[in-house]
Amino acid sequence: MKMLIYGLITGILLGFFLQKARVLRYDKQLGALRFLDMTIVKFMVSTILVGMVGVYLLKDFGLAKLSIKSTVLGGNILGGLLFGVGWGLLGYCPGTSAGALGEGRWDALWGILGMLTGAALFAEAYPVLKKSVLTWGDFGKITVPEVMGINQWIIIAVFVFAGLALFRWFERKGL
Repeated sequence: MKMLIYGLITGILLGFFLQKARVLRYDKQLGALRFLDMTIVKFMVSTILVGMVGVYLLKDFGLAKLSIKSTVLGGNILGGLLFGVGWGLLGYCPGTSAGALGEGRWDALWGILGMLTGAALFAEAYPVLKKSVLTWGDFGKITVPEVMGINQWIIIAVFVFAGLALFRWFERKGL
């Protein structure tokens, strides 16, 4: 039960931050897709960087254990293409659809329906996909630090530095 409460609190906080960052707005979504407004990209990169540092700190202090999923290029490429097409057609991704609906934008309901339909279709197609697409380019449970054979904090430092440089570049370009 405690884990469910943590999940609920985390979800509420994420929704709050999504709303405060204004990434639930259709104009921000469209701006990101057209490379004219990088608000969403900056939000996502910030979230990834903070999460990366937090997860590895928890791991190093023995407070968490990593549960690495297999890297399967076929599934990642197909899933990324479907996600991108849906986002491009609707102007919302599944997470921002839920937030936008919470703000009262009923057009976002299409994103939620698309997400549920996609999940149902995936569940039905899983036996076939498991024997085909989900075997293409299966690299197993790998991480970037393991592949490169160096300490994870070096990789994290490089990603943080690159993220900050990207933010600075966006700001200079007015994005």
